[in-house]
Amino acid sequence: MIWAGTVVSNIGGWMSSAASGWLMTSLDSSPLIVALVQVATSAPMFLLAIPAGALSDIVDRRRFLLGGELLIMVTSVVFAVLVARHLITPGSLLLMTFIVSVGSAMTAPAWQSVVTVLVPKQDLPPAIALNSAGVNVSRAIGPALGGLAASALGITAPFWFDAFSNAGVIAGLLSWRPPARDRTRLPPERFGAAIVAGIRHARYNPHLTATLVRAAAFFLFASAYWALLPLVARQQIDSSPALYGVLLGSIGAGAVGGAFILPWLTDRLGADRLLASGTVGTAVATALFGMSRTPAIALAASLLAGVSWIASLSSLNVSAQVALPEWVRGRGLAVFVSVFFGCMSLGSVFWGEAGALAGVSPALLVAAAGAVVAIPLSWRWKLQTGAGVDFSPSMHWPAPITTHEVEQDRGPVLVTVEYRIDPKNRAPFLRALGRYARERRRDGAYEWGLFEDPAQEGRFVETFLTDSWLEHLRAHERVTRADRMLEQIVWRFLLDGPPKTTHLIGVSTAG
Repeated sequence: MIWAGTVVSNIGGWMSSAASGWLMTSLDSSPLIVALVQVATSAPMFLLAIPAGALSDIVDRRRFLLGGELLIMVTSVVFAVLVARHLITPGSLLLMTFIVSVGSAMTAPAWQSVVTVLVPKQDLPPAIALNSAGVNVSRAIGPALGGLAASALGITAPFWFDAFSNAGVIAGLLSWRPPARDRTRLPPERFGAAIVAGIRHARYNPHLTATLVRAAAFFLFASAYWALLPLVARQQIDSSPALYGVLLGSIGAGAVGGAFILPWLTDRLGADRLLASGTVGTAVATALFGMSRTPAIALAASLLAGVSWIASLSSLNVSAQVALPEWVRGRGLAVFVSVFFGCMSLGSVFWGEAGALAGVSPALLVAAAGAVVAIPLSWRWKLQTGAGVDFSPSMHWPAPITTHEVEQDRGPVLVTVEYRIDPKNRAPFLRALGRYARERRRDGAYEWGLFEDPAQEGRFVETFLTDSWLEHLRAHERVTRADRMLEQIVWRFLLDGPPKTTHLIGVSTAG
């Protein structure tokens, strides 16, 4: 139900998006101004995805999604009214596009997060492919319908359809009863602290970091044809809004076709080579757009762009999904969404300005060359390395022993862990503990350090800080089974049993 509802909703969104791009070419045909429509669509995702991801991790996701979809409906109705009454100017078009996109930005991380609730883990890759296929079915149908509706019924028609297209999504959310999330004895995270924890986790999660680097290398250059396609249709081919809609629809059709061969390609190429192939395909399509002067060449470029887009986006999306434990899934995916749309926004501004200075065709050709060069530069960051990692909570750390109840907001908390090893094992022990240090930081620690006793060979003391006693208790619940395996590797080097751990809370000397 939810998948079908999102397909219909996305059709409305693409109808409105195609109509907005074409409407802007009528109001102001400057390449930079036309490219700013893409910026207004992408910028809210970049600006708001991380706060939205924090909210999706600490509130009821179903209610959060319902509120966001209702906001989208209300703002879309206002947008349609303004267009119908001929009150739209270039500035107000950009503003309304931005406002409508705010609702999508706020719900994007939550939508990404609930995929793992709707399907079991083993079905995640095909479910993401199906999700992408649904998006691209709407991309294939929506722009073409938007262009046809604008030509036959007037420019207002696509906006009115979009205003009520998410009614099915709202109905699906109202009838859905998700399973209860794992209970915790601790209070919900505060909003600001949740954002900080999410950013810290993303910084020290190597599986997610690699995905973000590869995503940035792809989206910065792929944004060029999305930003300049309205001008390719209007200036280079000198055609109507119907052709622009057909070009966008052909990108979607290519993506849908690509979804059918995606499992076969993934099995034979793997995630890294699939992304590289998708990037090459995107570069070729971008160059064809730059050279196209007839509808036939532009249509061929659109089909190739669609196949390449779904191959690349699916590889990146699965890599982000499998890199995250459940407690930070919304925030981690929000960071991925921020990089995605941040690069799309930045790229759109850059390629729009390049199109204004040098021309649309040269800008697209330079973007195509840049996409190819980015492949070897980003190759050492590998995708989907988190697929075989067990991120389920281990809950094996014992509760800290205290003589009295500790206030949860007291801090900072200094944790020391004392190890005694055979000096002959010093080098492999340090390598193992170095890997474990990243996990400490990922789950909330800072100022991590390791100290060696010069008076006693083989004695080491690990230290790290957390912001508060409550944040330290949260770290106990965030330890995964994969972390436990790393811990056991470190403990193999110990001479006299488990290490000695102490917890110290900061105090003030004032008074």
